Amino acid sequence: MKLADLSRYAEAAGLSVRGAFHPRPEDGVPSRDTEPVGTLVLLGWAGGRHWPSFAASPEAADGAPHPLDRWSERVIGAMAKEFGAAALYPFGGPPYWPFQRWAQRGDNVFASPLGMYVHPVHGLWHSYRGALCFTQRLDLPPKEIQAHPCESCAAKPCLDTCPVGAFTTAGYDVERCAAHVRSAEGAACRQGGCLARRACPVAPRQAYGAEEAGFYMKAFLAAH
Repeated sequence: MKLADLSRYAEAAGLSVRGAFHPRPEDGVPSRDTEPVGTLVLLGWAGGRHWPSFAASPEAADGAPHPLDRWSERVIGAMAKEFGAAALYPFGGPPYWPFQRWAQRGDNVFASPLGMYVHPVHGLWHSYRGALCFTQRLDLPPKEIQAHPCESCAAKPCLDTCPVGAFTTAGYDVERCAAHVRSAEGAACRQGGCLARRACPVAPRQAYGAEEAGFYMKAFLAAH
């Protein structure tokens, strides 16, 4: 099996291969029926181009909780069956699998001042929906070395744009953020997505549309 075949299948299903690596013991990848995992392939979204695949799905319309997680389980679960892999997800815990650690191993992502990972090509507009574990050691292309985009960003507008100063060099005040988004003054964030996130100068054309951004904000408020 080739990574290119998996990538084509993923794109047709509404996902992208977001990196892959050969796990080491310290990566925390679980074994498969006592067999070590030879390759872990990350699956997710980059930019807003994958949103229509989910938006047209039965999970998006059935009114039941956690529609995107259920969509991810269905689609990635089908991929796991098709390719003889085991599926893992960043939700459903605790405990939770260390997807951020895996993203750093398999993809070019870096911690941003907002806490979320920034990608040199996709900016802050990307996510990981799951991973496939293969016992085989698949041939992988060399990981491209890219620079941390925040290190060359002197202005860091993401830290100055939040209306209530929820993001600082000391960390993220999630309660202050949630209270603002719920308020009448927070309509812009609630309907169009986090203003601090949108202030990032990396890949602004990949920013989520209003429908997708509003979906995530609704989920954020439900969780807080």
